[in-house]
Amino acid sequence: MVMMTGSLAVRGTVVWLTPQQGGRVSGPPEPDYDYDYTATAFLPPRTAEEGQAGVALRRFAPGAWRSSAEGILIPGPGHRAQQVVPGGIVVVTEGVRPVGLFTLEEVHALAPDGTPVIERPAELDITGLTSIRPLGADELPPYRHSTAAARWSAHERTATELHEPA
Repeated sequence: MVMMTGSLAVRGTVVWLTPQQGGRVSGPPEPDYDYDYTATAFLPPRTAEEGQAGVALRRFAPGAWRSSAEGILIPGPGHRAQQVVPGGIVVVTEGVRPVGLFTLEEVHALAPDGTPVIERPAELDITGLTSIRPLGADELPPYRHSTAAARWSAHERTATELHEPA
């Protein structure tokens, strides 16, 4: 989860609405190598009138009604902070008319230089249990209540050890 107080780097799936659904009459936009597709957008529960933001999408399939994409989400002027989470929907609009739905799969804050800020996941070390050292010759195994556990931890001579000369 990222709080949208500034621009966000996003990745997800865009579904363009058909003309019958009120989408673009010309069909899905054709991405250009040099330019991103830019439009207005909003994140529900806000509406196009009260919570407008900007979106710039790139790396989506030309002419496809559904495609993976990535881009930048830019809050509008006078915006209020809003939580943006993977699984959320961004309604892509041209003016106030919805033309596409962008389902978020990844959301990252942007650093001042425009690079995504990707936080490292927490380390899952469990202190003292991640490495088990062998017992020394003078050490006893820890007490085990179960007799089965005691059998497993007790050193029994193997068949090769029984037949070796002492």
